[in-house]
Amino acid sequence: MTNYSETEGKQYHLQVGNGDVGKYVILPGDPKRCALIARYFDNPRLIADSREFVTYTGTLDGELVSVTSTGIGGPSAAIAMEELVMSGADTFVRVGTCGGMDTEVKSGELVIANGAIRMEGTSREYAPIEFPAVADFQVTSALVSAAKSLEKPHHVGVVQCKDSFYGQHSPETKPVSYELLNKWKAWVELGCKASEMESAALFVVASALKVRAGSVFLVIANQERARLGLDNPVIHDTDGAIRTAIEAIRLMIRMDKK
Repeated sequence: MTNYSETEGKQYHLQVGNGDVGKYVILPGDPKRCALIARYFDNPRLIADSREFVTYTGTLDGELVSVTSTGIGGPSAAIAMEELVMSGADTFVRVGTCGGMDTEVKSGELVIANGAIRMEGTSREYAPIEFPAVADFQVTSALVSAAKSLEKPHHVGVVQCKDSFYGQHSPETKPVSYELLNKWKAWVELGCKASEMESAALFVVASALKVRAGSVFLVIANQERARLGLDNPVIHDTDGAIRTAIEAIRLMIRMDKK
């Protein structure tokens, strides 16, 4: 494939190349979270700042690791994963925020996705819709172990991925409200834990590229709890999710060395 980058040896969108990133990469959506995450690395350094993609690289337990922001949604997340894999990465942990759906999922808790509903468009350009969006078992197990060791309240299960934030939060205003509302009801009845925007694409792209991916999210709030009049504060502190991802990568580094 033609490399459209103006800089030889660098990927077009991310502006990273071989040797710039580690095998293990944390993927937040927000570029501003990259510096916060990189503070947990040893000797972090800024590698690139291009479009919505900010990349820092450092080490954990002597192993090269990176963090790269993906922006919002599946298309840019898929671009990030493709270019990171071409630069040498093969293990990914998505860290972000979500809205709870299961009423047992409360604000401030964590959701670890073991699968994702493909109610988005990006994954359809990688696999037929019948193919499931499933997280890597090793990454998921490491995230669960990390959450337990840090004593973080967490839930493990399926998340719903969509392309329209406001299609979720004000579906009644959309011309296809009949579909959005009916499918949301179905996802809730099926025990879906939370709604977010990237995991379905990342899991399917990871399957296509033969790499590992998992996800952990902070629950900001839960609109189903709000609808029922249950306690539902709004929480924005993502540090617990970040620390869980960091600890999970440490666990995988030790596991992979064995």
